[in-house]
Parts: sequence; structure tokens; C-alpha cells
Amino acid sequence: MSENASKYINIGLTAHVDAGKTTLSEALLYLSGSIRRMGRVDNRDAFLDTYELERERGITIFSKQAVMELDNGMKVTLLDTPGHVDFSTEMERTLQVLDYAILIINGMDGVQGHTLTLWRLLKKYDIPVFLFINKMDQEGTDKEALMAELKERLHEECIDFTERRSGPERQKFYENIAMAEEETLEAFLEQGKIAEEEIRRLIAERKIFPCFFGAALKKEGVEEFLSGLHRYIREKTYPERFGAKVFKIARDHQGSRLTFLKVTGGSLKARMALEGGRNGKEWEEKVNQIRIYSGEKYAVTEEVLAGNVCAVTGLSHTAPGE
Repeated sequence: MSENASKYINIGLTAHVDAGKTTLSEALLYLSGSIRRMGRVDNRDAFLDTYELERERGITIFSKQAVMELDNGMKVTLLDTPGHVDFSTEMERTLQVLDYAILIINGMDGVQGHTLTLWRLLKKYDIPVFLFINKMDQEGTDKEALMAELKERLHEECIDFTERRSGPERQKFYENIAMAEEETLEAFLEQGKIAEEEIRRLIAERKIFPCFFGAALKKEGVEEFLSGLHRYIREKTYPERFGAKVFKIARDHQGSRLTFLKVTGGSLKARMALEGGRNGKEWEEKVNQIRIYSGEKYAVTEEVLAGNVCAVTGLSHTAPGE
């Protein structure tokens, strides 16, 4: 079966409640040029908290998405997932369509119980993870102690990606990465460095977990983190034959039923007939409209390619997980 490389990447934002997940998403969207100003949870104007109850309570209840573009032309759909344990089912459905995840940790609190739950789920769905340790501007945060905790409680190959300047620091950075795999270690001992494509592979295969530190509210460390995503995320390949995975059912303001899905092969076109079925019940229906959502707004398109996440109208029998 022939395959196509995709410039579309889906990244999920996951965190323990109050780690600053929504604030980091605002900073990423702002610095990538997707929004003109940063909203705030406490001001009830965050771009991705679009439901009134979310703005009232200052938490994310429903998974939502926003689109941004990296400098290399890669189009990223950020999927904001609920951090509160009460809404973990919604979060787990979204994990099934992710290419990468960002795990945000509060630098004041370190690894919490729910952080460990998230980590286990990310492992279950085999999702590569970038970590952003937030709120490092607050007094009492200790980077070295946090790195030690991440290595001990999450994975020994959690690696600080903020110290990769030059000389001894850069060599130490390479050494830490090289220890993740025997072949990489041999290559490093021969060449004295590790190719970026090799680092991308190790991240994609969950052999290493890049860690970045900063303060999202002050936009500290976020540009470096964005640059890290740009540098170390790699394109995915998809089969040419059409396929899709449903991860959410919702309704728009007019009450129209929306099927949120990720195209996992080929392309999806408006008015295309789709078929599916679960538990012995088969169905076939036509897609009416294809929408690319970003926050509350959406753009209508005639076709989406593999790797993309979209919402479609016209399907009445779809179910999450199908």
C-alpha cells in the first residue's frame, strides 16, 4: 500500500487541573500568530474555553481545538483536553487521535496523582510526549529537583531540552539522549553528536521525553518551547485509502449534529458517502459540510487530507471510537 507524508499534526494539551494548560495554549497560539491577544482564564476570555460553564468555573470541560502553523509550514491542530478528573472520559477519547501530547506540570506542585494517571494513559495509547514545566517564575521552584522527580516518577529518559547551547553543555545534552538506546550511543561515540532526525525518531518512538521550563502567563520559555516543537516533531505517513476515526459528537449553536473525526487515510470530500457500523448495526450516509474549527469559529472546506481533524455534518449514526 502506498503512503503519503502529511504536514498535519495533532497535538493534545494534557495537565493536572491548575497547571496552566489553557494559559500555555493561549501563549502558543499568540506567539505563532494565530490569535492577536492572549486571553486569560480569570478574565473569562480564553480562546479555547468557549462554553459559558467553562468560563464561569475557569476549567476546561469539553475537548476543543485551535489551528496554528509552525515556521516549517507544518499545520498543527492543538486539541485542548479537560484537566479535571470528572471529565477524564472526554479527555481519553481525544487521546485516540493525537500524534503528540504536551503534558503541562505546575512547577510549584510537581508530579501529582492525576499527572501519573495521564502519563499511564499516554503510554497506553503510545503517544510521544513533550513536557512543559510551568509557573517557574514563582518563588520556591527548583529546576534540578523537578528534573530528578520527573526522572524518578515518570521516566528516566525525561531530558532537559533547555540546556543545549554549546561546548560541555551541548555534549552533556547529547550524552543524556545517547543513553536512551544502544545504537544511538554507538553513533554518538563515533561522531560526537546526534543528528536532529535521530532525536526526532527517539521522541516519536517514546524513547526520550523532552522537557522545557517556563512561565506561560509571562510568555517565558514559550518561544523556546515552540521552537522545540518546530524542530523535533516529524511528519507522519498515512495510507492512500480513505479511513477516519471518530472521537467526539457535539452540536453547534443551531442544533446541527457534529461528528468530530481524524482522517487516517486518503482524503475526505464534502458530499462523500461514508459507511460504518458497530454492534452489528451498519449505516451509510453522506457528509454534508466539512468544518475546520479553531476556537468557536470554523472554516468550511470541500476536502481534508489525511492527518487532519475536522467536524462534519450530515452523519446521524456515528459514535465516539468508531
